[in-house]
Amino acid sequence: MAGEPAESGAARAVSTTQVETALAVLPGPRSESPAESAAAPADGRFEAEWQRALELVAGSDEIDLICHICPDGDALGSALAAALALRGLGKRVRVSFGDDPQVIPESLSFLPGQELIVPAAAVPAEPALVLAFDAASEDRLGLLRDKAFAAGELVVLDHHASNPGFGTVRLIDPSAPATAVLVDELLRRLRVPLDQAIATCLYTGIATDTGSFKYRATTPATHEMAGRMLATGIRHDLISRQLWDTTSFGYLKVLAGALERAAFEPEEAGGHGLVWTWVPYQDLALFGVTVEEIEGLIDVLRKPAEAEVALVLKQDPDGTLRGSCRSKGAVDVAAVCARLGGGGHVYAAGFSARETVEDTVERFRVALAAESAR
Repeated sequence: MAGEPAESGAARAVSTTQVETALAVLPGPRSESPAESAAAPADGRFEAEWQRALELVAGSDEIDLICHICPDGDALGSALAAALALRGLGKRVRVSFGDDPQVIPESLSFLPGQELIVPAAAVPAEPALVLAFDAASEDRLGLLRDKAFAAGELVVLDHHASNPGFGTVRLIDPSAPATAVLVDELLRRLRVPLDQAIATCLYTGIATDTGSFKYRATTPATHEMAGRMLATGIRHDLISRQLWDTTSFGYLKVLAGALERAAFEPEEAGGHGLVWTWVPYQDLALFGVTVEEIEGLIDVLRKPAEAEVALVLKQDPDGTLRGSCRSKGAVDVAAVCARLGGGGHVYAAGFSARETVEDTVERFRVALAAESAR
């Protein structure tokens, strides 16, 4: 086709072995020295946390793996990747998250290992060992919060800068672009080889939390890790299509309504501009669309060059508003959302509210002004 690069015979002849050989000399989370790993900062305390986590895993026959409520690709992908690896080591594992009912987004329906997922009620009241993935705060554990804190040991793997540091073992690295990077490091230290099932879960984690490798947190080590996942033979094209390019027709109707309601406020965010909208539950019910299906709406709303900050409020059946926020870098939206009881990253964060849309947006404006003035 015109405009597309021709594929040479030499390019087609490159084998998986050649790719793996080339990747083996690159630095990254799979390098033999922990000090070179993207998930292992040169910090004695952090290294001690890793060692304690490994001891706990090695000494446990039964492990519960949980992630945050309304799981995204990084949360569920990380938990399932670790569960598949630990099952391969002979451990009895359960995967769960604290929602009732539990809803796995259609965009993540392809993830391997979902037969390991159990309802929150099936997790013991006092588990021996819990590994928690991608939960920026204890509240994000939902119905599993109390069970996690009643566990003999709670190992937290996370990359959110807003994480206050809960758990008995804290593998928290804000420099990591995704929690999947920390899981990759865990598996390296456990000497678990990658297979396609594990690689699919880890690739989903890093791809979703880097916005398909677009966000600033993406590093050379991130691409090296992705390369190792691809070298197992996974179909990254099909994964990406399912994650970003597949929706129901009803989603288009909901999107149209959300864009029609979109408001641009150039004076907000210290004069850098705010664009926001909201999605009433009635729209979702009318067109048969789930809240999880419209997670990508924020990526459409954040595109205008005139607005530094974008906000989408999504309404649950009980009236709760889930706020998703994005920044282009001039404003720390994690700090903004923390003022509203939420958290996240500098560029992407969220919160929940039980107020009217008008009151919630006004509180957001006040928090945004306070952070913009700093």
